[in-house]
Amino acid sequence: MGSFCREVITFQLGHYSNFVGTHWWNLQDAALSYDPHSPPSELQCNEMFREGQTLGGHVTYTPRLIAMDLKGSLQTLRQEGCLYETGREPTALTWKGNVMMHKESPSSKNSFLKDLEKLDKGEILAEADLDTSLLQQCSGAVAMDTVNSRLEHVQKGYRLEGSVRVWSDFLRIHLHPRTILVINQYNHDGEAHRLEAFGQGEALLQGSVLDDLEDKLHFFVEECDYLQGFQVLCDLSDGFSGLGSKVTEMLQDSYSGRGILTWGLVPVNHRDSTPMKEVYHLMNNAIGTINMANHSSFFCPLTLRGGLGRRPTSPTTFPLLSYDPTLWYHSSAVLALALDSMTVPYRLRHNTTMGQMADALAVSGRKVVAAHGAIPFPMAQGSCLPSALMECSDGLPWKPLSACPELGDGRCFGQSVTLRGLEGQSLVSSLTPNIKPPTPLHSLCNGEDVLGSYIRSYYPTTPLAVQLVSSPSKLTSPFPQIFSQSLGKNGLLRGQVHPPGTFWPGVSSLPVLTSLQSTPALGPWLSELQRSASAIDPRRVAHNFLSQGTELGDFNESLEQLRILARCYHDDSATRSSSEEDD
Repeated sequence: MGSFCREVITFQLGHYSNFVGTHWWNLQDAALSYDPHSPPSELQCNEMFREGQTLGGHVTYTPRLIAMDLKGSLQTLRQEGCLYETGREPTALTWKGNVMMHKESPSSKNSFLKDLEKLDKGEILAEADLDTSLLQQCSGAVAMDTVNSRLEHVQKGYRLEGSVRVWSDFLRIHLHPRTILVINQYNHDGEAHRLEAFGQGEALLQGSVLDDLEDKLHFFVEECDYLQGFQVLCDLSDGFSGLGSKVTEMLQDSYSGRGILTWGLVPVNHRDSTPMKEVYHLMNNAIGTINMANHSSFFCPLTLRGGLGRRPTSPTTFPLLSYDPTLWYHSSAVLALALDSMTVPYRLRHNTTMGQMADALAVSGRKVVAAHGAIPFPMAQGSCLPSALMECSDGLPWKPLSACPELGDGRCFGQSVTLRGLEGQSLVSSLTPNIKPPTPLHSLCNGEDVLGSYIRSYYPTTPLAVQLVSSPSKLTSPFPQIFSQSLGKNGLLRGQVHPPGTFWPGVSSLPVLTSLQSTPALGPWLSELQRSASAIDPRRVAHNFLSQGTELGDFNESLEQLRILARCYHDDSATRSSSEEDD
């Protein structure tokens, strides 16, 4: 994969974060190219992946990733993975007394995992009649890509909606043995020993958990030549919010100057939720937001839920998606597509670093940013970018991904916009000589100017960074087919409606438009979160929340910091302009 890069280490803290992360890593895996003759990709994949070698001498590419989850959350996935097995039998017992064996039935595998198992054993190679001459190139690296491609050819697709229980049920890549850290003090399922409160998560980062985490972190850090920073995906509504606050604090103390971009993940629904658990979720959301924002370069909540309070509005909908918001397998796929686009700026070959991206957005202490996305970006096959943008007659095509709607008044402190996936499509209009362009956008000469001019028509004074990347998000099994049948395989709108009852091949790549904003809209959003949490007296309503480690004084101090942060988003420019006009 070669060449200079700025490495990124990823943390996934919590079960829903691992759902989103699994889809995200599957997308990264699908984008890898092992063909030595192909032109360099726009995105530098070895920022996220590390090169290694198995005991058999095969080249491997595994994520620079530390994934933390609870006891019982892995199901069929082995914590140490299977890339570096020695093949030796375990050491025989030397105990000569009576032995009682308790054997637990292994978890059943879905159709996708069964095929992956066949792939690892080489059975699918035989079925697919793979060209062995191709496999011998690139020290075995091509083999992995070719096998994955052949798996796609052999299988007609998977419908895993009824069989996905945990995130490893749709993980298509191998993980490094140092990636997974299981927290055995708390259970993934059941009523007892659950990680539900912020204070429980805070208290975890000590002793053996801290030692294990530092060991894994140092392993990945020490092999980096130029570590640009960390991306942290963290569950916001449960005890992982406390753990995430401590992890980001540790990173801030130990790796000063590196970027720490934190994404707070909240599912639309929580399994086995109760009114009391909803109270816990609200308090975790509030104090998790302020604490992780304090220790990060920026903090972005990511959710399709209608709000972070106890009575959210309807989940976010998209015109060209038909996803089930109650299925984590679906909602996490949507957020992973958005994340695949929003992280583009610091994954480009000639990139903006994570720190530079955060500095441009998190100005004057405004460390919380809001995300928006058009998934997919609505563009017709054979159209051009100016025409596609002008077709969005109802305003900007994106929807909120942070439960924070736009104000619609043109005010914004800073914005990072990324459009990817228009490979092979025209980014400018084909002008006819002596014919006036239909709109000013149609007269512009490159795609960046077209997109930038369009965004500035809504945000005329906002500092704006625009990234246009031709390569799309590539969708491979088992990514769910949650798309409208009006889309073609490349994710573009087709000229003809798909006839009902006929075979639809699905979508294999997708154009996505996203925006990260530091916006005055976050002021009332943060204020509402603070007021909702302040209305709860934890001593009376949720005394167990305090008994789990969070002091009442610390809780109130966090809410006060949240109130002060909300005031940072108050935009005085509109008030000053009004006063000047009155004068």
